[in-house]
Amino acid sequence: MSKSEIETELKSKGDFVQIDYLAKYVSEKPAFDMKKFAYQKLAEIYERRYMFGEAAKTYGFIADLALTFTEKIKFNSKQVELYVKAGMFERADECMQTTLSNANASQKAEVMFAIKEFYKKQALVYEKEKRRAHAAKVYEKLASMNLSETEKEEVRNKLLHLYEELGKIKEYMMLKGKID
Repeated sequence: MSKSEIETELKSKGDFVQIDYLAKYVSEKPAFDMKKFAYQKLAEIYERRYMFGEAAKTYGFIADLALTFTEKIKFNSKQVELYVKAGMFERADECMQTTLSNANASQKAEVMFAIKEFYKKQALVYEKEKRRAHAAKVYEKLASMNLSETEKEEVRNKLLHLYEELGKIKEYMMLKGKID
């Protein structure tokens, strides 16, 4: 099958039927480039359906098929972003290590910056949605990362505010004590 034939087949189908079709297609062991194309389509559908864990796993398969380190870094970074969105921080850490192992020194700095931004964006999404406990978890994870003094201060202030709103007095006092 060609890419256009697959796209034509998918056009008239719903998302879950597309997922099933692509999963079956990939299991048939198509040509390398077609397998990569099918995985990319599958990942897009998962992401569109807010199935971030499955999308991240699929981007991992794409990264395994990537030929260049730049491609591997790109797809592994996307995988980290999606695991962060799914709240699967342990998996995000594992993927981050994989991404960093494929990167050279200058790329490592870019990757770390991008990953910190993924966490910050997700925390802001949770704050806007009034999901304070989730936001606090993301900020706690962010606080454990290598941050600049400005970023550390920003994260501490966000955590203090969230702890106060959540009624987490113990955590609030501990963090407040570290600052004073």
